[in-house]
Amino acid sequence: MPSRLDMCRGFVYIAAMTQTDHTFLPFRKMHGLGNDFVVVDERGAAPRVTATLAQAIADRHRGVGFDQLAVISDSATADLHLTFWNSDGSTAAACGNATRCIARLVMDQTGQNALTITTARGTLQAKDAGGGLTAVNMGQPQLDWQEIPLCEQMDTLHLPIDGTPVATGMGNPHCTFFVADAAAVDLAKRGALIEHHPLFPQRTNVQFASLIGPDHLRMRVWERGVGVTLASGSSSCAVAVAAARRGLTGRAVTITLDGGDLAIDWREDGVWMTGPTAYVFDGQWRLS
Repeated sequence: MPSRLDMCRGFVYIAAMTQTDHTFLPFRKMHGLGNDFVVVDERGAAPRVTATLAQAIADRHRGVGFDQLAVISDSATADLHLTFWNSDGSTAAACGNATRCIARLVMDQTGQNALTITTARGTLQAKDAGGGLTAVNMGQPQLDWQEIPLCEQMDTLHLPIDGTPVATGMGNPHCTFFVADAAAVDLAKRGALIEHHPLFPQRTNVQFASLIGPDHLRMRVWERGVGVTLASGSSSCAVAVAAARRGLTGRAVTITLDGGDLAIDWREDGVWMTGPTAYVFDGQWRLS
């Protein structure tokens, strides 16, 4: 019989019940400021998530719905490894809010207050920031046109696109526009167009940001392979880096998104992102 703690952390209990039942895929639903995720734990098991399965689960009418699906797997060099799937079945090298959510999940499970996590972006550090907040070091930004990547050599601080946006890599490409009022932008229309701009051979995440106070930015985001989201961790990091490079802010800023606030601090060891996480529910996806 599970304890009350086991039931509160039902993902662990459900996984234990169904780990030999290949008919069902246990998952956990979490979010960071409304940026929502389905989390699948494949540690100690064979991979089960595919692009087709990710797309099916992502359907908000016939599936579960998510901005990203994150798979936890074993790592030979760290506490765990993360793989990120977008709702269109493509993959992303980085997802800051999902990394924070899973870091909180694993720290709660293990009692650790810090973790090392491998991703396609590289090895990331996560820690308990106190007050229910979780921090992740997303690594150094990529500022060279080839690393972002862009299709040809150019000034990444002033792209030759109407609005003169900034290009930044955070393990995935970002295009940041600084505007007078981010809330007034037709995000769905402009975001979709810029995502597929020919300057970005791998498509791009798109942000519109406005300065609302000293070291305080209002930002809205269109995520590559997803669409409009309430928040995005890697996008918040990219906007903070772009604002500091433009001389609009210092390196430590508050980013206010549609879903709430994130604290971003571009330090010598990388871009640290700190904010809340939330558990929503546990479930099982029928595979056949």
